Amino acid sequence: MAVIVLSGVLLLVVLGCVCVFRDARGGGPRWVHVVAVVTLAVGEVVSSSGRRGRRGGGGGGDDD
Repeated sequence: MAVIVLSGVLLLVVLGCVCVFRDARGGGPRWVHVVAVVTLAVGEVVSSSGRRGRRGGGGGGDDD
């Protein structure tokens, strides 16, 4: 059962990335743009939650 769920999540991630790429190139239908925006928003949420969970620590950060 876990394999099916993880496969579904992987499929959604890949399709989201394809939509982001296609939207960046332009000329896609409106639903591609919507999926790309949602994918980028979810990526930002996941990225910020990962940063918030870490404490202090040495280098390796990408802060400017």
